[in-house]
Amino acid sequence: MNDKPVINIRELSYAEHGDGGRFQAKLGGVGGAIGAQRLGYNITVLAPGKCAFPFHLHHANEEMFFILEGVGTLRYGEHEYPLEQGDFVACPAASGKAHQIRNTGTTDLKYLAVSTSQDPDVCEYPDSNKVACLSGSREHRKLSLIFKQSAAVDYFEDESER
Repeated sequence: MNDKPVINIRELSYAEHGDGGRFQAKLGGVGGAIGAQRLGYNITVLAPGKCAFPFHLHHANEEMFFILEGVGTLRYGEHEYPLEQGDFVACPAASGKAHQIRNTGTTDLKYLAVSTSQDPDVCEYPDSNKVACLSGSREHRKLSLIFKQSAAVDYFEDESER
């Protein structure tokens, strides 16, 4: 963490994120670099045809995106919306609507991603029927359980009487 509560976009360090295939992004951490505690934010850069994350929804954290450069598509619930420089996107927590941003242009898509930092969070991934239970920041993860919804068990399953 930096003691200075200001950083310029030119000073950001970008980390590779993704699976090396369809999901590939560069994430420039902002929030932690300037001491943010209740908001997480970064600059996300997507190459043409790429997404940073699978189609997902959060139960605890709200997200907002602001398009800085390039064009793309927002997949939101059952709809798709074109994105361009200057667009704001709201993804409220527990809305029941999953979201995903994809670069549909021929140059990099760059956006500011802002999120509340509610911990823990539960995410659903409708395309793959997965659920993630997450606690702690991406850099300091305390708990990360990702499983298929079909693996769910009854609350009292395997509980013994003692």
